[in-house]
Amino acid sequence: MSAQPLAESLVQSVDWLAVAPPTIAAVVGLAVLVADLFLPEARKAVLGWVSVAGLGVAALLLLPLLDGNRSTFCVDRATRACSYTADHFTLVIQFLVLGGALLAALLSVTNLRDDRRRVPAGEFWFLLLSSAAGAALLPASRDLATLIVALEVASLPAFALVGIRHGDKRSSEAALKFFLSSVTATAVSLMGISFVYASTGTLYLTQVAQRLTHVDGQLHTLAQTGVVLTLVGFAFKTAAVPFHFWVPDTYVGAPLPVAAYLSVVGKAVGFSGLILVTVVAFPSYADVWGPALAALAALTMTVGNVGALRQQATRAYSAVRLLAWSSVGQAGYLLVPIAAAGYVGNPQKEIGSTVAYALMYAAVNLGAFAVAAVVGRSRALNRISDYRGLYATNPLTALLLAFFLLCLAGLPPGIIGLFAKVTVFSAAVDAGLGWLAVVMAVNVVIALFYYLQWTALLFRTPEGEPARHRVPAPLTAAIALTGVLGVALSGAPQLVLRFAATGLF
Repeated sequence: MSAQPLAESLVQSVDWLAVAPPTIAAVVGLAVLVADLFLPEARKAVLGWVSVAGLGVAALLLLPLLDGNRSTFCVDRATRACSYTADHFTLVIQFLVLGGALLAALLSVTNLRDDRRRVPAGEFWFLLLSSAAGAALLPASRDLATLIVALEVASLPAFALVGIRHGDKRSSEAALKFFLSSVTATAVSLMGISFVYASTGTLYLTQVAQRLTHVDGQLHTLAQTGVVLTLVGFAFKTAAVPFHFWVPDTYVGAPLPVAAYLSVVGKAVGFSGLILVTVVAFPSYADVWGPALAALAALTMTVGNVGALRQQATRAYSAVRLLAWSSVGQAGYLLVPIAAAGYVGNPQKEIGSTVAYALMYAAVNLGAFAVAAVVGRSRALNRISDYRGLYATNPLTALLLAFFLLCLAGLPPGIIGLFAKVTVFSAAVDAGLGWLAVVMAVNVVIALFYYLQWTALLFRTPEGEPARHRVPAPLTAAIALTGVLGVALSGAPQLVLRFAATGLF
């Protein structure tokens, strides 16, 4: 190649509109950190509202990108060898990530006001926005290097967020466990990516997919090992069994808004990365990752639901622990269509099923955490038994929590939860994974018990005189937004289920 064409290939123009959503989140995070140095303590509450506004603007900037055909940082557009692509898959996941971060920020406004002596405001908002920027970058990443950088930009601030409370031993222990296990998973992923690069000579996902089909026989074992190791790292981020052990303690030790953030945005990071490496980069190794993910899905949903079922109502933080184990079980359901994608020729429907289920789960799970934040303000131990008689003290909050739990269970009136589960179930059946569909059906029945048990507790007669507490405006807004979204999706489930019938890539 002559010097002139080589120079032209290295000098790349940047589509600033395409990269605007994660860029805005990162810039606002830096601005908040700098502003924290100059604002007096009494006015630092404004940093939270600036952060909420920044996330809102970042989400709104997805609207000009709805055509889904923008790419930037490209070496060869003809082969789609680009580092950043804003296709429909990217936009949907970025909406989930930025919307989830915005709702977590609303929960955090009240949490920081109640706990301002132990949680530094400027650092908290900087870390949350930085993590959200990395999470928004990841689904747009189309080369393995950008993918791993985005993964770490999303993860490293999350470690600090979990342990950000000064003088809280439980928070520090949770952060350490989360950090050590996550770093190990990242090291495994990096090893896998290096093996894949050694086998193919490229990092771009589309080129990796092309070259893996023609790997020399001597490099086949190296490539196969690289695929497996890369999948292990992303399986950790999804909280798949046996990489789930950090979830309950981390959710309990972290500030509740951070636990809510990890349960939705953290999972979106893991699942979007897993989809990109399996369906886009490693389709020729579907015979390896398809059965592996099917086994992981069965194990994950079973362990998660059994763990949730074993929670004792009077145990400290049992409500948060139940939501943590429930999120592990839900991760198992999310893995089912991705595993099914390894058994079909065109995996667009299966990936759409995962995205549709993730959108439903994000809305109602954040709503459940928002109600847990309300109860936690008056009942610090946040036990399941503390929710007894919630309907007598706060009828609307109790009704919405019941609705969220029924959505997670897949029961009416949580219609969106029912249809989302049916979509995932049909993906398994259509791929010939009848045994996995049976395992899923059994787990749905197991989950009914603990979801309905908690729901029934809300409407029982409270013990003692019920005490009424005023719900702060930010918490009210978070509960209202998730409630409206859940009801709207139940009334018009096609808003998300259509992704299972259309191509996202």
